[in-house]
Amino acid sequence: MNSLDWVVLIGYFGVMVAIGLWSHKRVDNVSDFFTAGGKMPWWLSGISHHMSGYSAVMFTGYAGIAYLYGVTSFVTWSFPIAVGIFIGAKLFAPRLNRLRSRLHVASPLEYLKNRYNLPTQQALAWSGVLLKIVDVGAKWAAIATLLSVFTGISLNQGILITGVITGVYCTVGGLWADALTEMGQFIIQFFAGIAMLIAVMAELDGFSTLWTIWDEPELQGHAEPTAGPYTVTFLLAFLFIKTFEYNGGMWNQAQRYMATASAREATRSARLSAVLWFVWPLVLFFPMWCAPLLVEAEKPDASDSYALMTEQLLPHGLLGLVIVGFFSHTMAMCSSDANAIAAVFTRDIAPVLSKRARSWSERAGLYAARWSTVAFLALSMAIATQVDSPTFKDIITVVIKWVAGLMGPIAIPFMLGMLPTFRRSGPTAALTSWGAGLLAFWLVNYPINWNVDGGVPLQYQVSIPLAVSLVLYIVIGFVKPEDTPERDALLARINTDGDSAAAAVPAPAGPVEDTMRAPAKE
Repeated sequence: MNSLDWVVLIGYFGVMVAIGLWSHKRVDNVSDFFTAGGKMPWWLSGISHHMSGYSAVMFTGYAGIAYLYGVTSFVTWSFPIAVGIFIGAKLFAPRLNRLRSRLHVASPLEYLKNRYNLPTQQALAWSGVLLKIVDVGAKWAAIATLLSVFTGISLNQGILITGVITGVYCTVGGLWADALTEMGQFIIQFFAGIAMLIAVMAELDGFSTLWTIWDEPELQGHAEPTAGPYTVTFLLAFLFIKTFEYNGGMWNQAQRYMATASAREATRSARLSAVLWFVWPLVLFFPMWCAPLLVEAEKPDASDSYALMTEQLLPHGLLGLVIVGFFSHTMAMCSSDANAIAAVFTRDIAPVLSKRARSWSERAGLYAARWSTVAFLALSMAIATQVDSPTFKDIITVVIKWVAGLMGPIAIPFMLGMLPTFRRSGPTAALTSWGAGLLAFWLVNYPINWNVDGGVPLQYQVSIPLAVSLVLYIVIGFVKPEDTPERDALLARINTDGDSAAAAVPAPAGPVEDTMRAPAKE
């Protein structure tokens, strides 16, 4: 990097902070901070949903997969995400929106106290918060790895720089700042991605590179849709996992749907995100597929291949723009996760820990939300310094194995709990499926993995915990049904279309009245 690249990078940081400060004016209460007051346009929500779904791990861990295996990086990652989001556009997006518009919740997990009970809500909240701290820590480590390649600064310095900048804008402006910066980041990434695509094609065979590279001996087998540990079984498991995760199972994407004005707009938002997931990753991945023809990766997992290629091919200024593109993805995901975790802590965990938190004023609640965001970012940055330790092994292990493997037990009671098909599954089914899923993850990845020749295949490491949780959640619901009139009434309010239909469903009596005020107009 030279001075021109630094100007681009510093200018980007300045714009992100400015957007955060501007968004501050639109945040008057906790609802504005966590769900944009239900006023976010569907197209902004869709772009934000897309941008908050991936990070610089794509340019490190997944760039390594693309370098080593080729097309399978798209087929077994972004393609199943796109399919999963498209499925969820009708199945989950409108129901998540109704959590806000009809139940008046600001956190995705607030409804769980009434859908199940308080222990279930707390189990999912605490385990999800801890998992997200590790997940976001891996994202900080990924962007710091790239920054060290370009600038020579240490991993810890890179983590500190990106974490502090992200903390400033997302803490000040809440979800509005997240969405608006993600819109700006998408525009930057668009130009950066196109610049890299053109540079690679110019270095090889021009436009015909799109079809001629697959004849190169270095890329033999790289056109296969599945390869290495990324098998068809892995693809199917990943599709199932990502259908839950990217439709709100890990909360930050749920907030994008909750932030739109109506259930219909939430569906449109999801469809836009699905289309972007089908198309845009192809532009980003193609240079990575060409990388073996241009550079020799220095790391065994080839996670440095994309960074080496950009340094070799791009002139200064454009290099700075691509580096900004790396930052844009990571900062988008980390800021959205920080906002989601702050919502869960402020609305779900703190009121159980403190009597004072149950009666916070709007000002006190907003103050707590901002400090919760700061605390989450600080903890995830601390974890980031340990991502390459023996506990976590490397970045891609954390992202694929830990997050995919642990997400299912946390997401299944939350997501399936909104569907009337599973109304018989109550607190017993939810807690049992959660606990057994976590136990399955530990058994498959550690005791069993250590004692099996060659280890347990990756597809089983990530899919077995989810399968255990899913089966138990459904079976226990049939064996020990716990549906009640109150729970049925809650489900009816988030599963009926239109104002008149919702108004016809009586609000449950008893302990759920405080979150069941009159439904907002759609």
